[in-house]
Amino acid sequence: MLNWTLGFLEAIEIRDICMRFRLTGLTAAALGSSGFGVTPAGAQTIDLSFTLPRLSVAEYHRPYVAVWLEKAGSAPRTLSILYDVDKRNNAGAKWLRDVRLWWRAAGRMLSVPADGVSGATRPAGSHTLSFTAGRGGMPALTPGNYVLVVEAAREAGGREAVRLPFTWSGTQANASTSVKFELGRVSLNARR
Repeated sequence: MLNWTLGFLEAIEIRDICMRFRLTGLTAAALGSSGFGVTPAGAQTIDLSFTLPRLSVAEYHRPYVAVWLEKAGSAPRTLSILYDVDKRNNAGAKWLRDVRLWWRAAGRMLSVPADGVSGATRPAGSHTLSFTAGRGGMPALTPGNYVLVVEAAREAGGREAVRLPFTWSGTQANASTSVKFELGRVSLNARR
C-alpha cells in the first residue's frame, strides 16, 4: 500500500510539473517575448516615493492614490491604484471614479481588483512603491519622454495630482516635486 501511495504522489508531482510547464509555455507564447513573471538581470525599475501629509481635519479618511505612466502616442498604463480593497463585495471600487484624472485616463478600462496593480490605502507618512518592467502594469520602457502621474483623492476631502515628466535614456532618470495638500514630496528614480 505504501509503495502505491508513493507512486501515486510521484505521478501527481510529475503531472503538476508538466502542467505548470505547459501553462508557463502557453503564457509566454501568448505574451510574446515580454518575459512575464521572469525579470532579467538588468530589468527596468521605477521607484516612486511619496508622502501623504498628516491633516488636522474633523473627518479624515485615507486617500485613494492612483499612479500611472503616460507616453505620447501610447495608452496610459496604470501602475498602481491604492483604494479600500477590504470592503465587502469590492464596495471600495465604487469610489474609484472620484480619482478623476486617473479614471478618465485609464481607470474606466481597468477591472479591479487588478493583480499586481491594486493595493490597500496607506496611512499618513512616507511610502515607496517599486515597479518592474513586465510585472503588474509596468511596461518595458523605450527611450523617450514620459510622464508619471500621481493623484490622491480623499472622501470628504480634497484631491491633488502631480505630473513628473522624465526622459528615459535607457539607463537612468530622476524627477521630484513637492505639493501642498493631499500629497507632500513626490519623487521617482528610474533605473536599469
